[in-house]
Amino acid sequence: QVQLVESGGGLVQAGGSLRLSCAASGRTFSSYGVGWFRQAPGKDRESVAGINWSSARTYYADSVKGRFIISRDNAKNTAYLQMTSLKPEDTAIYYCAADPSGDGRLKAEYAYWGQGTQVTVSS
Repeated sequence: QVQLVESGGGLVQAGGSLRLSCAASGRTFSSYGVGWFRQAPGKDRESVAGINWSSARTYYADSVKGRFIISRDNAKNTAYLQMTSLKPEDTAIYYCAADPSGDGRLKAEYAYWGQGTQVTVSS
C-alpha cells in the first residue's frame, strides 16, 4: 500500500514556475513508477509526465515537453514536477500516482493516487 500527498500548487502568472512535490509513504515506493496527471474543469484527466523506478526513463505529454521536468528522490520517498514557462492552459488539479510495475509510462496502470493540488496560471 502506498499513500501519496501532493503539495506545491498555487497561483502563478503566465511565464512563471512552480515545483510540485509528491510525498509517499510505504517502503515499496522506490520500486514504483510515478506519474503526474492533471484535470481541468470540464475536461478529462490527462497524463502529464512519468518516471520509472530508477529515474532512468522519463516520459512527457507533448503539451509539456521542454517546459516540465519530472524527477524523484527515492531516499526521500518523494517525486517532483518542475513546471516552467507556465501557460493559462496548464491550470488544473495536478495528481501524482504510483505504478506498481515500476515503469511509469503515461499509459501504465496506476494503482495509487493522491488527492491533488490546484495549479492556477493567470494571464
